[in-house]
Amino acid sequence: MELVAREFAPEKRLTPFRVGAALVIAMRPKQWTKNLVVFAAPAFALQFDLRTLILSTVALVTFSGMSAGTYLMNDVLDASRDRLHPVKRSRPIAAGVLPAPIAIAAALLLAFAALGTSFALAPGLALAIGIYALLQIAYNVRLNREPMLDVLCISAGFVTRALGGAAAVSVRVSTWFLLCIALLALFMAIEKRRAELQKVGSGAATRAVLKHYSISLLTRMEAVVTASALMAYSLWAAQRTPKHWMLATVPIVAYVMFRYQMLTEEGAGEDPENVLMKSPAIVVAVVLWIAVCLGILLLQGHGAPWNVCSTGC
Repeated sequence: MELVAREFAPEKRLTPFRVGAALVIAMRPKQWTKNLVVFAAPAFALQFDLRTLILSTVALVTFSGMSAGTYLMNDVLDASRDRLHPVKRSRPIAAGVLPAPIAIAAALLLAFAALGTSFALAPGLALAIGIYALLQIAYNVRLNREPMLDVLCISAGFVTRALGGAAAVSVRVSTWFLLCIALLALFMAIEKRRAELQKVGSGAATRAVLKHYSISLLTRMEAVVTASALMAYSLWAAQRTPKHWMLATVPIVAYVMFRYQMLTEEGAGEDPENVLMKSPAIVVAVVLWIAVCLGILLLQGHGAPWNVCSTGC
């Protein structure tokens, strides 16, 4: 971020190229990885045909477009507070590199394009994206300053992504599947708040909601959500296959959650996408989890008489 701040320093003349580059940075492409959740439902339903891949990719693009628009609007609304943050002050809008009117125009264009494309693909996907957009608007305008509601809103965003991905390819999802996603997302949101609190303190003006949290409160919330997420995942795994083979993946999920908590304690949990991509141990564990899950589901679907994959996840 420091390199970005120097490259796009306000004293440098704002050429179209610099503004365009700043616009791309403000869209936060690195955070679009969160939208990969749209592939969860078709993957666990073992739908790997070309049509499913294309539809899921379009769903990924539309969610990425909408999320990019919401990031732009969020940065416009939070520009004054971001300037007080040791890292966020380097964001293009807060640094004065990207004019707010250009950011707002781009956000609206991205939002309408995402809604139009998703509706043409599947009305259910458009509904999910619309709900996601409303959640993000509510979050940016008010809920990001309301304790508990802020992290619940983040969790709901992941659920809408999963539902949108399922709607795009007409896959039925189970209640346990959605509950697992909701609780795991809530876990990451709590860890994010904990890392922010450790970094800037509860009295910082960069995120007003932090004054309502404390390390002890977040620790209790973390304990409840961690236990609930592991239990929900275990129940989903137990009912996913008649012979309960999926339970073999529970220790991997537990390891990832506990490892993530350890990294948060070390001050690395403020940006979840960085934690997941920069921790070799977590990356290996996630790859192993994917391999074991797909191996079990493939055996279930093709090597055993009890094929339930085609009906959903």
